[in-house]
Amino acid sequence: MTAALDTVSGSSLLAVFAHPDDESLACGGLLAWCAERGVRVSLLCLTHGEHGPGQDRERLRDTRASELEDAARVLGIRDLVMLDHEDGMLPWIDGDRLEEDILSAIRRFQPDVVVTFDEDGLYWHPDHIAVHERTTAAVGGLGAAGPALRYVSMPSGAMRAIVDAASNGPDECSDETPRPILGVADANAFGSMAPAPTLIVEAAEFADRKLAALRCHRTQFDGSALEHIKEEDAARLLGREHYRRAQVGSPDDVFIERFGIPSR
Repeated sequence: MTAALDTVSGSSLLAVFAHPDDESLACGGLLAWCAERGVRVSLLCLTHGEHGPGQDRERLRDTRASELEDAARVLGIRDLVMLDHEDGMLPWIDGDRLEEDILSAIRRFQPDVVVTFDEDGLYWHPDHIAVHERTTAAVGGLGAAGPALRYVSMPSGAMRAIVDAASNGPDECSDETPRPILGVADANAFGSMAPAPTLIVEAAEFADRKLAALRCHRTQFDGSALEHIKEEDAARLLGREHYRRAQVGSPDDVFIERFGIPSR
């Protein structure tokens, strides 16, 4: 596989997500792997993730933007575009406007493949589902001449395993104090009823980099179950990522197929 991967240099990938930290948790392993192999990796983040309980919105907006810049450097993301759509409101923003933002990034970066949320939005987050829908529409409108589109989802039980690992640590919490995953209280929601993947990427080699990128998102990471992942457990807990081929965009195989195992 190493010889085949040597040929991916010069390829390009655009990731489209809703909030800072989505990119690291969903597909940080693949992004780091691609960057390491010479792929031009670009990221479009549609909001600054400025809504948070008990925090000043403007301050959180700037902080999360800075965190994303740090995470992008860790993952090797070359191009970062952050837009100012309101966090939590993507389903109610004009769909044509969101599609034009996504198309603008596609025209600018000319990716071979676009990666975004699957239809479950990782854990049924409305913003994530809106990004899935609008990205699908944008790429679909380009027809077969457009980039390939791949959806990312969570392996079922992956986040529950992280919570369980955290709860078994030396500073284990009581049953009355659940550990969230980047602000999400129900770890079982991740990957729940996600569509079956067509590609499984074993990115254990880059799990430490994925964990380092997640640590950059300190406003979400601190106090979460992720904070308790040990370096030696990163490959086991963060190394597997699921992807699914979309029915729109280029029908051809693209270079990321060389990074994983087909799953039918």
